[in-house]
Amino acid sequence: MIHPIPFLLLAAVAVAAALGMLLSHNAVHSALYLVLNFITVAIFYLALNAPFIAMVQVTVYAGAIVVLFLFVIMLLGAERLRSPVDEVRGPERFHRYAAILLALVLVGVVAYLLFQGGLDMTGVDTTAGATLDASPQALGMALFQSYVFPFQVTGVLLLAAIAGVVIFGHTKRQGEDNA
Repeated sequence: MIHPIPFLLLAAVAVAAALGMLLSHNAVHSALYLVLNFITVAIFYLALNAPFIAMVQVTVYAGAIVVLFLFVIMLLGAERLRSPVDEVRGPERFHRYAAILLALVLVGVVAYLLFQGGLDMTGVDTTAGATLDASPQALGMALFQSYVFPFQVTGVLLLAAIAGVVIFGHTKRQGEDNA
């Protein structure tokens, strides 16, 4: 189990990254704050003795999905949100300092947990009599036997969302060119 102080620091990083994602006026910065949040959640999974789920969190969410988000953002040219607040340039420096501070706290907490033995990387705790098979093979079998339909629906939903954004963005650009 994780100690209370590193837990509170990681929770603060996760909440601050989520707020940074919501309050950032730059869509690319929002996606990068989302990556930081996903990595923090993966560290929570490591602290809960779920290393496979932690690695899936990093590779699937922080890797693949955020890369798709960034690809769509860059494809549409929607890096900056347009609002009246954009006239004020004050928060630009704040985001840079906040990102550096959050990254340093995250690295510091992970280093502390690794060196103090707070992250148990040995796998599932079987001292409580749990006979749950948490191997990647068992997880994959459960995912593709019991949850095939939700897994496929999620993939189709993500594909439809990306296609919708591209279509609406392209139609909007054509309308602007003709006007």
